[in-house]
Amino acid sequence: MSKIRIVTDTNSGITLEMAKEIGVTVLPMPFFIDGVPHTDGVDCTYEEFFKKLRMGADVSTSQPSPGDLCDLWDKVLEDYDELVYIPMSEALSSSCETAIALSANYNGKVQVVNNRRISITLYQSILDALRLAEYGMNAAEIKAVLERESAEQSIYITVNTLELLKKSGRVTKAAAGLATVLNLKPVLQIQGGKLDTYKKARGMDKARLTMIDAIKNDLETRFKGKKVQLALAYSGDREPAEDWAKQFKAAFPEVDNIIMHALPISICCHTGDGALAAAVSKVL
Repeated sequence: MSKIRIVTDTNSGITLEMAKEIGVTVLPMPFFIDGVPHTDGVDCTYEEFFKKLRMGADVSTSQPSPGDLCDLWDKVLEDYDELVYIPMSEALSSSCETAIALSANYNGKVQVVNNRRISITLYQSILDALRLAEYGMNAAEIKAVLERESAEQSIYITVNTLELLKKSGRVTKAAAGLATVLNLKPVLQIQGGKLDTYKKARGMDKARLTMIDAIKNDLETRFKGKKVQLALAYSGDREPAEDWAKQFKAAFPEVDNIIMHALPISICCHTGDGALAAAVSKVL
């Protein structure tokens, strides 16, 4: 049986410390603050990022260089026969497409999964991949299962400000201005890899209820009778997000294990501070 390593990037929300705990390899994602390059968890902490963001710093995302990615794969393959690389959705970044092209030079030892996921649903895929490897599947088989099941998830996210989404071109300047005047909080959905508007709510309280109702609807329809994992995420300080966790858990009293992670910096470059998210993923 092949010795397999699961590899992902910090877009999964898995920090370098978490990676050691669960036994995976993580590629830290690059980003820019006022034009200066940084690397997630290496030379800029989560707290430092938000301190600078709140002071008005200009932030933007990037993708790892082909050389950095291949160097990581080469290092992993010194100790493992194969690896499964699970980056963020191809629909949200070109890094997945780049990785697929680079993997052609590895004679099947590197299997890149176009998983159509990010953040807390991508995290669930990492756990699923670890389990599949324990079952004895090889890298190609794990890739096939994850891609087949990639749509079995939903993320709903609401942002406190549209400024960074406006800057990235994901919303227009006029739409962002109108939303600010009317106190509209868009609830966005990531399903099948693409970011779309789900509903618009008047204020953050209504946005929270909209996300709870969306998850309830998913559980009663798409995921009825399936084993699932519910997860929450936030950007910025954790303490305010604890109120969101209490509200969400009260809405699902029958669910024992609801996890909450910080949104990765690469997402926070678009959502800004104070974003909240809820997700449901089928457990393989």
